[in-house]
Amino acid sequence: MNFLSDTTAPVHPAVLAALADANDGYAPSYGADPLTHRLKDLLQELFEAEIELVLTTSGTASNALALSVMCPSHGMILCHDEAHIHRDERGAPEFFTGGGKLLPLTGDHAKIDPARLRAALEEWPQDFVHTTPPRAVSISNLNESGCAYDAEALRALTVPAREKGLGIHFDGARFANALVSLKARPAELSWKAGCDVLCLGATKNGAIGAEAIVLFGDLRERLGELQARQKRSGHMGPKIRFIAAQMLAWLTDDLWLDLARQANAAAAEIARLLTVSGGAELVHPVDGNEVFVRLDPALERQLKAGGAGFYGWPDGSARFVASWSTSEAELAALAHAINR
Repeated sequence: MNFLSDTTAPVHPAVLAALADANDGYAPSYGADPLTHRLKDLLQELFEAEIELVLTTSGTASNALALSVMCPSHGMILCHDEAHIHRDERGAPEFFTGGGKLLPLTGDHAKIDPARLRAALEEWPQDFVHTTPPRAVSISNLNESGCAYDAEALRALTVPAREKGLGIHFDGARFANALVSLKARPAELSWKAGCDVLCLGATKNGAIGAEAIVLFGDLRERLGELQARQKRSGHMGPKIRFIAAQMLAWLTDDLWLDLARQANAAAAEIARLLTVSGGAELVHPVDGNEVFVRLDPALERQLKAGGAGFYGWPDGSARFVASWSTSEAELAALAHAINR
């Protein structure tokens, strides 16, 4: 029973098959290949907009590169205190921006409180020489507590940020999980909600290592700068066709949404099994494939003795993560461990 992370999950067979197909013969390097062109066309169709595209192999690289073209070294990025860019990327955004500052904000369930964002925008003016000016806001969806922002909640953050001239970055490592949870179209939770750049992650949802930096609107004009930063930082892979092949297989026939739907359903069942036992209390709503609970110590020992793998979280809760490959057998084993 592995509920440690969706990054521990295996690769979907369709992705492996696509890699084998891409391995036939030669192709141009550095994203000039036909697969990468096809991927861009498919993403434009899915997002109902013209885009520019850069591919990487990790979410951290995608986030840091994307933010580096929005925030100068003397600027500031607003995010939630629980944001991955703040807690889990070892200063990569600061490194890639050349010293840009992160300002963590508060809000229940790892969602930025719109009132706190507006207050921060007033507290940190753009034109006062002694303070660091905000240049971007970063929003995770799903966020780090497994909760989803709907389009209205996103606009409550992006509209005041845009009024102050900030760029809008969305961390979409689990974007597919948010889409199926909210029954939304990709455009609704991206550029239509104010997003300038979306870091779309496939790695947690069936791929080996495939992430797309998707540029919308005016930010598309910064593609050349983004590519230069990607090359200079060592994140421009020469055989990008193999990243494109993964994402093409993942997106084709809505496989990405089917896999996210499976993961979300498994998480809902994990939450049900844990809470119905009486030994666990939900800490956050379960909007996607992550479950955060406070466990009775006896139940925690029982689960570990039964072979359940999960992480203890800094706030004292326990995190259970389902993936596309979480099986009925694992859920049955969890039920057995709970009911021993």
